[in-house]
Amino acid sequence: MGMSLRALQRTHNVTWRTVRRALDGQWPEPRKKQRRKESRLDPYKPLIDGMLLADLDAPPKQRHTAQRIYDRLVEDHAADDISYSMVRVYVKDRRKEVRRQAGVGPDAMFVPQTHLPGAEAEVDFGDVHVMLAGKMTKVYLFSMRLSYSGKAVHRVFASCGQEAFFEGHVHAFRVLGGTPRGRIRYDCEDNQVPLRAVA
Repeated sequence: MGMSLRALQRTHNVTWRTVRRALDGQWPEPRKKQRRKESRLDPYKPLIDGMLLADLDAPPKQRHTAQRIYDRLVEDHAADDISYSMVRVYVKDRRKEVRRQAGVGPDAMFVPQTHLPGAEAEVDFGDVHVMLAGKMTKVYLFSMRLSYSGKAVHRVFASCGQEAFFEGHVHAFRVLGGTPRGRIRYDCEDNQVPLRAVA
């Protein structure tokens, strides 16, 4: 059962000429390559790339923002024919390419973590400052957090001794209803927890 020309046009979303050529057995003409349009930003791209390259060795607070690059182009090179948005879009993509070409690598990498229910916990034990009886006072905060659920228990102590460290564990295990089946990871500030307490 054949389809009408009009039905073929609608089905394939093409013109009647394309349908007629297909029915006559003609191959479609090769697509013409689109010529890349020149941008008003093209003459300034080497200057921008130079600034981004210089940023690789500069301290983070001294690196160029897109706004600073735009301002420098306008002030130092009379680039009145470009806009900030043109510079921002170019810098956003080009900064990553410059870093990759220089062997610096991507800006940020991460490894996804997976945790089984009840298997792991994390402990932080460090000093915090609180207002106590109208006076700023240094106290020590014990925090245990289950890695899977994120449920956490916190307890504040007046000292950071081994007794407080152990009491924090006992309190957390009581509130959580048991101990993790796997391991507990510790992130304690320097000199806050005796090493033999962690081992």
